[in-house]
Amino acid sequence: MRTSSTLRLAFIASTAAIALSSAAQAQQPAAAAADGEIVVTGLKRQYFGDTPVKEIPQAVQFLEGKLLDSLNITRLDTALELASGVSKQNNFGGLWDSFAIRGFAGDENFPSGFLVNGFNGGRGYGGPRDASNVERIEVLKGPNSALFGRGEPGGTINIVTKKPTFKEGGSFSVAAGKWDNYRVEGDYNLPLSDSVAIRINGSVEDAESFRDTVETRKYTVNPTFLAKLSDKDIFTYELEYVNQEVPFERGVVAIPTINANGAISYDLGAIPNSRYLSNPNDGPTEVEVLGHQAQYQHDFSNDWTLMLGAGYKDTTFKGFSSDPELVFNKANPAAGRQQIYADGRTLSRQRRYRDYSTKYMVFRGEISGKLETGSIVHNIRVGADYDRFKIDYFQTRYRPTATDQSYSIDIFNPDYAIPAPTPTAVIQNATEIQKAWGVYAQDQVEITEQFKVRFGGRYDDFSQDIDLRLNGTNPRKSYTKFSPMAGMVFEPTNSLSVYASYGKGFRPNSGVGADGQPFEPEISESYEVGGKFVTPDGRITSTLSLYKMKKTNVLSTDPANPGFSKPVGAADSKGVEFDLNAKLPAGFELFLTYAYTDAGWATNVTDPNFGQPILKGDPLINIPKHQGNILLFKNFSIGEHEAMLGGGVSHVGKRLGETATTFFLPSYTIAKILGSVTINDQIKLSANVDNLFDKKYYASSYAALWVQPGMPRSFTLRATFNF
Repeated sequence: MRTSSTLRLAFIASTAAIALSSAAQAQQPAAAAADGEIVVTGLKRQYFGDTPVKEIPQAVQFLEGKLLDSLNITRLDTALELASGVSKQNNFGGLWDSFAIRGFAGDENFPSGFLVNGFNGGRGYGGPRDASNVERIEVLKGPNSALFGRGEPGGTINIVTKKPTFKEGGSFSVAAGKWDNYRVEGDYNLPLSDSVAIRINGSVEDAESFRDTVETRKYTVNPTFLAKLSDKDIFTYELEYVNQEVPFERGVVAIPTINANGAISYDLGAIPNSRYLSNPNDGPTEVEVLGHQAQYQHDFSNDWTLMLGAGYKDTTFKGFSSDPELVFNKANPAAGRQQIYADGRTLSRQRRYRDYSTKYMVFRGEISGKLETGSIVHNIRVGADYDRFKIDYFQTRYRPTATDQSYSIDIFNPDYAIPAPTPTAVIQNATEIQKAWGVYAQDQVEITEQFKVRFGGRYDDFSQDIDLRLNGTNPRKSYTKFSPMAGMVFEPTNSLSVYASYGKGFRPNSGVGADGQPFEPEISESYEVGGKFVTPDGRITSTLSLYKMKKTNVLSTDPANPGFSKPVGAADSKGVEFDLNAKLPAGFELFLTYAYTDAGWATNVTDPNFGQPILKGDPLINIPKHQGNILLFKNFSIGEHEAMLGGGVSHVGKRLGETATTFFLPSYTIAKILGSVTINDQIKLSANVDNLFDKKYYASSYAALWVQPGMPRSFTLRATFNF
């Protein structure tokens, strides 16, 4: 155990406890209703409206903060393991969140897009998202470009953060786990008057890892201010500060072997999952975030509301890395840059330095309300937004020649004392500015109490201005897109609704082609049908959905200019998803999800990263056909003490591990147990064990030499104090 880390955490914990000691009673979080309105404050959210979930013509899954807290989930990527149809992707050496929804992922050069209170929280380099200020995570399936603008057709992740309430109180927790994992988390709400309240929450985390030499550190602070200016006016402001130090590392390797016919086989698991193959002397990559959100709401009446918002966010990303070389000579492995293909043990590495930064600014406004035309009710939403996103890239590299193995590492006997060469060759030096404005409109028409239709669309004007300082060029591109959507809902009973929907969307492609110009965007089209069931008391909710999607203009190798990319590929995805939440008799609670996803290439193309042929029907990387979760909890009493005991099982099917190859990650099934007991009104003790049977598994990969191993059996003990 590291004394300095422990003392630092102890000091922070003591300081936080003293600061929060003035609170008088337990915090009650703002009640977030399924209709999208936060009941305690009366604050609504732009884009979403107040339509009940069963009347929305698309699948929607909620991951409540209470569930995440019970499972001791502290990160977004871990929380999304509970969402049906969401699969992990290459996470850029552990430095950001990357996921696919319904088989489609975003740009591999950036974190996956997600929203925070409707603002684009995934833009920039914010590191793995912490869950300390999460009230609820909404997984909105299907295309949402008709409201939010550009994005993947599989769905949208929206994080609803904790808001101030007018009841004083707070909570404070201290957790410790395997591998010297320590975390302190606090949340304090203070009403300053009958109309003004503040809330501050945050976390401190210091942890070693099952990975040799890996240590991470993270601080997050999220103060929030809310003012009810009148019975009709509400203003909120939120600040986000994050500072993380995370080692950049590509994981373990599957040892490749080339037979006499030139076919490659892969030995995954030949080295321990704890084996670190980067350079500990690289130090951590530091990520820093400073973000602001401000929102104003004015209620003209009970039916009509104006919402205005603005956001600004700075992110920085700096550090060294030692990355396994991915390019090799298949015809003569001994002459290639990557020597592991020749001897099965010598891993050739590059060394890189990255200095990235982003600035993101957005303004938005929306008017929503109800309008009656005879017996027909229109739920109308009209809005507009503008954003500006600036990205600065600077990257240098040291790349050995095929005969220089001085920076290689023996995967069976690693020497961490190898001198680290200075990366001096500049391979990235550019600034990109993206500007976009859009207008949208949507109408959910209540034709009868049982039958509703929804239609809408969004017009976007998007531009890219890129300054490529390496070659002195300044490519620019602008285009406009219209994203329509339509849907219908039929409710044969108060508990059952069936729906169908259609939508189109787009997502910009990053980079430039052989002509030096930015690419055309990806274009997507999606169809979905399904049914929802909700009992009158709300104790059981369930959704079954079937979908089919296709996107074109996927980046592939330019047939006329090898070494360059061109948007000539296409991919499609179809599948079935099922979600069930149930509060059962005798104190049992059940959480069940399942997804079947069939996602693959729809054209014959060449992979732009490795130059290998991709055939129509080949699967997309990291997408399992079968994936599911089941959690069962039992609430009971021990004397006068409330207690909970639960367990769960997660299954992820076999997935392609490297595009245009036969390398697959094996399927895995892991289990967990958890429990808690309330000592009194103020103190709660909890514990959980993850990967109960110590299953060796692999979470995701980018290539056979970049495989992210899953965590072995681990445990966490936590004490929570409410006051």
